[in-house]
Order: sequence, then C-alpha cells, then structure tokens
Amino acid sequence: MTYLLRDAVPADLPGIREIYNDAVLNTTAIWNEQAVDLGNRQAWFEARQAQGYPILVAVDAADQVLGYASFGDWRPFEGFRHTVEHSVYIRNDQRGNGLGPKLMHALIERARACNKHVMVAAIESGNAASIRLHQRLGFTLNGQMPQVGVKFGRWLDLTFMQLILNPDALPPTME
Repeated sequence: MTYLLRDAVPADLPGIREIYNDAVLNTTAIWNEQAVDLGNRQAWFEARQAQGYPILVAVDAADQVLGYASFGDWRPFEGFRHTVEHSVYIRNDQRGNGLGPKLMHALIERARACNKHVMVAAIESGNAASIRLHQRLGFTLNGQMPQVGVKFGRWLDLTFMQLILNPDALPPTME
C-alpha cells in the first residue's frame, strides 16, 4: 500500500476522529468511554498547534487518514518541560501494515527537533503489540501500575515505557 506521512491539517480531523472514536468504543487503548464530536478534536488540534507540537498523519492516495501520532506535555509542571507523552493510533483495517513504526520514527525525530529529552508511553498492559512496538523502537519498561483504570467492566493495568531521546544531553540551566 502506498501512503504518505505528513503534518495533519484541519481537513484530516474527521478521519482522526473516526480512528479515535473506534479506539474509545472498541479497545482499551484509550481509557475514555464516550465518543467525541468534531469540536473535541478541533480543540485538541488547536491546543497541539499552540504548544508547537506535531500531529502526524499517514494518508493513502485518496488522502484518507490511515493513522495518526502526536505528543503533548507529560505533566504540567516546569520540571517536566523536557518530557512528552505520545499517542499513536492506526485505523482498525490498517493495523499490522507497518504504519505504527513509520509514524513513531517520524514522531521521535520531531520530538528530538523540539529539544525534548524523554518520550513516555503509557500503554494498557494487555496491549502486547504496542509494548512490542515500543521495545523495538528502543523504549524501556519502567513500571507497571495494576488496576489504575477501568473500562468495559474490568480493571486495567498500565505499563509505562520511556525513550531517552538525547542520552548525551546535559540538563539545561535555568531558562
């Protein structure tokens, strides 16, 4: 399959919303339980743009969104300003076609370009495919938190993984 990776534009939001809502309604990848409207994705898009953070999409020849990836601040405290948490979602009929690693490689490079130091992944512990993907990308397992979430009438465990983007970087002085 031929596809293109590029920065998302507002016209991509319906496709992004479709992928997001599928994950909400049918998977434990997103721990929200209610589908969102286009206004919700628009607000998310605008917030990412205001922060200077990317939203990348994989699109087919017809410019249909096949998957997307982004990152945002990990925690809202100054001391965490060099750490981001990412998300990557692939349309259900495109999973297993290699789009996740392609989006992640591009997203990691964008995080490095933004002078971020660490990228965090928070993955539902039963999502073995996502954990394997992150391990292949060099993420290390840093912790597991049993029963911190709930969805579909069951407790969910959370696995934390991280990638140090610039291992040789010195900590910045006061900015």
